[in-house]
Parts: sequence; structure tokens; C-alpha cells
Amino acid sequence: MILTITSERAPATDLGYLLHKNPARVHDFDLPFGKATVFYPEATDECCTAALLLHVDPIGLVRRPKGASPGFALEQYVNDRPYSASSYLSVAISRVFGTALSGRCSKRPELVEETMPLRAKLAALPSRGGPAILERLFQPLGYSVETTRHPLDENFPEWGDSAYYAVELQAEKTLKDLLSHLYVLVPVLDDNKHYWVGEAEVEKLLHHAESWLGDHPEKTSIAERYLKHRRNLVDDALSRLLDEDPTDPDEARESSDRQEEAVEQPLKLNEIRLRAVVDALLQAGAKRVLDLGCGEGKLIRLLLRDKSFEEIVGLDVSHRALEIAQKRLHWDRMPERQRRRIRLLHGSLTYRDRRLEGYDGAALVEVIEHLEAGRLRALERTVFEFARPATVIVTTPNREYNAKFETLASGRMRHPDHRFEWNREEFTRWANDVAESYGYSVRFVPIGPEDGELGPPTQMGVFRR
Repeated sequence: MILTITSERAPATDLGYLLHKNPARVHDFDLPFGKATVFYPEATDECCTAALLLHVDPIGLVRRPKGASPGFALEQYVNDRPYSASSYLSVAISRVFGTALSGRCSKRPELVEETMPLRAKLAALPSRGGPAILERLFQPLGYSVETTRHPLDENFPEWGDSAYYAVELQAEKTLKDLLSHLYVLVPVLDDNKHYWVGEAEVEKLLHHAESWLGDHPEKTSIAERYLKHRRNLVDDALSRLLDEDPTDPDEARESSDRQEEAVEQPLKLNEIRLRAVVDALLQAGAKRVLDLGCGEGKLIRLLLRDKSFEEIVGLDVSHRALEIAQKRLHWDRMPERQRRRIRLLHGSLTYRDRRLEGYDGAALVEVIEHLEAGRLRALERTVFEFARPATVIVTTPNREYNAKFETLASGRMRHPDHRFEWNREEFTRWANDVAESYGYSVRFVPIGPEDGELGPPTQMGVFRR
């Protein structure tokens, strides 16, 4: 796929300063999914064109990590990713033209805020919605839009047209604005992204589009497509964009946690569950342990009471949860010797993290059910393949037991954010598959009062290698 940007403002070669790419050279960049090349087909004082040529490695795309979602059967082999503009191009823009995208130019800083006649061309841009949506997205930002639709196959005109367009955009813009518009709107037109979309994407959208998206007539559609139609993320982005009083994601999580606690409270299930996890870690002889998805630190507080645990590391994706954990641990008043036993880390369980390697034990207490299938498979690799603690303890609700909770409506899950709740057979199958795949053994421990028919309210797997 190729993107060209042309300036005809004399001296047009100032474009090279803004892009931090010398027009006299060819610039190559390695990317996680291929290679990018920047070159200048024309570089004179009257006209300067910078070309970003992106080579997406189709073989690399086929060799997905274990557990990646394959889509339909032949999607890995028959797809448009190496050829049409998509989120791969957005990533390339941020990596290759990151300095220009952020509005920095050390050698000619006065150029950053200067508008100039710019022309951008994309050789093949998917537009799920035809040329009309291209105009609805770009014209309110001041662009003239010219489109040429590509046929499905020039040799077979009777097959009709494709969903791909050669697009030319022209406007008087600063370069950083043009790049931010392309960065956001190219994946919007594709209505897809090649990577997981979570809370970090809200921050990216607001960072790159805050100055223009709020007034855009298609802001809702842009947010929905950019965030892959994840309603909670879209609502959060639009609320923050419009300076409304948004529902804080952390507050929503706390509210949902309270709902789950209320359901389970008659059994005092959380206390029983945490005690069972501590006992399992003690039985395994673990000295240095991880609390993965530690939340507000309830398990950490319990672990601290036992001097057998020499080092305790809590990791969570929520900054606010970690702040609450610190407060409830009385971090500011904790004796120095005690404080040295604890570390609180911000991070995600769906990405390899070398800080988690080399520990005796790890606990995932009511964590896995919050993950969709693709992210759960990523977590498996993060924990069992890369971190590889000697013992891993996983607890999760037993769906069968839900029928005994009087305050839980029939068919409802215990927590609004749960993506699934497994019965005993499903959990056993998953745990055995994980153990076999990563060289662990697993035994199963019931937690809470067992029902003869429905089993325990919580099921626990203890993995050992």
C-alpha cells in the first residue's frame, strides 16, 4: 500500500524538514508486520512529494501467535491486508512520521503551525459505505475529495466494482493535522483494526482527534468504527470529548464488583476463596508470588500476614485500583522492611511482560472470566508460556451454582463485565488443554459449600510444572 503527500508551497522541500526525512535519501524502517520505505519521487522548490510505501508481510500475518483468532477458514491466505490502506498504515504513520504527527520540528519549528496547500493520495482505500462516506468524513475537515473506484478485476469488467478507491485529498492544512486525520480516519473507513481495541484506543483517539472530532458531524460514527463498536469505549470517548460527566470506567468496575460481592456475600465466598488461594500457595512452597489482576489488593493484604511470602507483586491494568490498593495497604505508614516485600505494577496480562518472569507462584483470582476469547488466549501465553511460574492458581465462578443465588436473576452472570461463566466441565476442559499445551499438570479444588448436583460456587485449578 502506498501513501503520497505533496506540497507545492515554495520552497516545497520544506516538507522534508517537517517529516524529518531527507529528500535526498531512501529511508527504510522495520515494523512488526513488515517494512516501510519513505522516498521522494519529486523534490524541487516548486513541488515535493513524499511517498510512504508499506510492505505488509503476508507470510508473517499467517504465522499468527498460538491462539490468534483466525476468522473464516481461508482468511489468513486470502485477504486485502498487504494491499489496501488499513490500521497497518496508521501504525506506520505513527512509527515513521511520529515526530511530524506530534507537531515537532527541531530544525524549522516555525513550519509546524503553518498551513500550506497539501495533497494526499491513497492508492487503495477501502470505504465500507461507498464514496459518500469518504465525503462525509473528509469534507467537514476542509478537504476536496476525488475518488476513483477500482474494479474487482480489470480483465472481467462484468464482475463489477470493488469496495476499494483511489483517493485524492486536497486542502490548506498544517502537516500535523493532515497526518492526524489520516491516522484516525483510515481505519474508520476500513471499519476494522488488526489489533485488540481496549481502553488505550480511547486515549489514542482523544490524543489525535480532540482538536477536531468534537465538531465533526460524523463524530459518533467515527468513534464507533475507530473503537470497533465497543459500546462502553465509544460512550467513554464521546463523553470525554464533549466535556460531559462521563461514567468513569474505574467507577463502573467498582460498582460491578460490588454487585458481585452482594450476590456472593451470604456465603462469605470472597473470604473463603482468598484463603483457599493462600493455602494453595503455601502448600506449593511459593516464596515469591504474583497477584495477577490484583485489583484493590485484598489478596495482597492476606499474603502480607504470612512471613513465608518473601516477595509479593501485584499487577493490574487499572491505575485507580492500584492507588486504592496502596491506600488500603497503608503504604505511607508501612514499615520499610514490610514495604520491601511488595511491588505494585501497572500492566496488561495480554502482553508479554518480563517483569513477571522468575516467580514461584501466581494467582489469577476471578480474572479469566473478564476476558473475551482472543484475549484469554493471549493471557495463556503471557502467564504459562512467558512468565512460567512454578505454580499458577486460577479461580473462576461455577455457572451451575448460580441457580442457588436468590438475588441473581435466572440466566444472569454474577458480574456485569463477565464475558463468560463456565460450568465444571468447561473449566476442566480449558484447564487440561492449557496444562497440556504449556507443560503443566493441574488438579481441581472446589471452593465454598458444595451442592450434590451443582458443585461448588467457585472452581479452582492449581497448575504445577
